[in-house]
Amino acid sequence: MTKITLLTVLLLMVSGSCFAQFSIDGELRPRTEFRHGYGTLIADDADPGFGISTRARVNLGYKKETYEIYIGVQDVFVWGENRQLLIEDANNSLSLFQAWAKLKLNENWSTKLGRQVIAYDDQRILGGVDWTQQGRNHDAVLIQLGKESLKFDAGFAYNQDYNNPSGFQNTDNTYYTTGYFSYKTMQYGYVKNTWDAFSASFLFMNNGFQEFDDNNKADGLSNLQTFGTHLVYKKANYDVASNIYLQTGNRQGDIKVNTGLLASIDAHYKVTSKVKLGAGFEYISGKSQDESADETGAFFPLYGTNHKFNGYMDYFYVGNHANSIGLVDIHMNADFTLGEKSVLGVSILNFSGAEELSSGEKSLGTEIDLVFQHKFNEFSVAAGYSQMFASDGMYELKGVTEDLAANSQNWVWAMLILKPKFL
Repeated sequence: MTKITLLTVLLLMVSGSCFAQFSIDGELRPRTEFRHGYGTLIADDADPGFGISTRARVNLGYKKETYEIYIGVQDVFVWGENRQLLIEDANNSLSLFQAWAKLKLNENWSTKLGRQVIAYDDQRILGGVDWTQQGRNHDAVLIQLGKESLKFDAGFAYNQDYNNPSGFQNTDNTYYTTGYFSYKTMQYGYVKNTWDAFSASFLFMNNGFQEFDDNNKADGLSNLQTFGTHLVYKKANYDVASNIYLQTGNRQGDIKVNTGLLASIDAHYKVTSKVKLGAGFEYISGKSQDESADETGAFFPLYGTNHKFNGYMDYFYVGNHANSIGLVDIHMNADFTLGEKSVLGVSILNFSGAEELSSGEKSLGTEIDLVFQHKFNEFSVAAGYSQMFASDGMYELKGVTEDLAANSQNWVWAMLILKPKFL
């Protein structure tokens, strides 16, 4: 073998090794939606919403023996929101969705720090919210321990706002960023153990929310504690999963929480290789009529992927229904495999309040969700139709009288999903 041939082989081996450690992938996900009652009841004289949004992502990954780096850039835009020849993004939607490093300290111990998705179990309390085009991330440090079937994570976050004119001073650590349960601090511990057919996890999380006095000056933090367990049993053709979570402390606005509760159970049975049936129940406590303005018994699932639960039309706990009457959700579902690459899902959900509305009403309505998915060789498509049949309580809850509401409350969507692996 000549020196030139040997050098060529060595270069190919080195470059192959480098490429094996470096990856580039992406995602393009346009979604069309017809909204005629999505999220809330639509009035009869209101026009339905129709539009197309797209999520575009490019992800870079690099792995070494002792560390890993991941950077994900995304843009979320609605077709037509930027006029042609505009030099910049009109809604500033281009963002760094993930940017983290994972350091492997030994075989069982690692730490992950930076902007990242934090998701556990069925994503009821902490999830990536992947249905939304923008997704959810956290700026945090995770300490991760794991050996065989036992796993333990501890997470810590401390948020600051240097862009505010009053920020980044010697004595000012006020967090001015506002939003739905945007926290100043977060600490959590998560432990999970898996046996042959059973797994159990426990989560304890504390969130500190910035409070302000009447003069808009920093006035300490309200601390909300959320803790509970997720249990799963799987055997042969059936599985059962349950959540039990409690909340206490003080939520945003320094509102005292009188022990909120979320409890659920779901069971699924695979009747045949092509048919899977399920049924479940979820209770989420709410604010009762006899509680004062500065206290509540309402539970809120915080940073979970709430679109997975309580109906795809997102009438509850998706930017809404906080500190309200809670929810009782009784549901049934079925998945039908149509050929090798197609699945049709059908869900029926009946909703009522955990507490009474001011009228004494509890019944809220029934929702039907249909979702069809098909995988092609290199991409996939999904489409859905949802219909809400509102009861008297829903009109009262959403502040729309029945005579002014549209007769039909529905939502239709279709989505194309491409996830290329460039390198």
